[in-house]
Amino acid sequence: MKILAVDDSSTIRDLVSQTLYASGYNDFETAEDGVDALERIEASEEEFDFFIVDINMPRMDGFELIRRIRDKFDYMTTPIMVLTTERGNDMKQKGREAGATSWIVKPFEQEKFKKGIKLTLEYTNRSATY
Repeated sequence: MKILAVDDSSTIRDLVSQTLYASGYNDFETAEDGVDALERIEASEEEFDFFIVDINMPRMDGFELIRRIRDKFDYMTTPIMVLTTERGNDMKQKGREAGATSWIVKPFEQEKFKKGIKLTLEYTNRSATY
């Protein structure tokens, strides 16, 4: 599974990378904001299977990035997990409307993060079979 994690904080990118690697995910990339993420998506020879997206980022925020990912035919149903400090219901609703699959609030515990990935994948796979 190929994962793209997008966050403007290098500390969070490092923590996400460490957690992904410790969880057995070895094929992942990181991007520093939405613009960087879209460039990586376009340049990638393989499709990404999972996205982890922060909301508050410079140049392009997470909501716009999610909308742009969803606009791409190959990524219309790809799981997108939001990882953000935002916890308000209005923000979560805005995320759902943009096309987010799940939402985790930072700071996160590694076990909760790993479980969030697993549940997001299970939900997406279950939804795809109906």
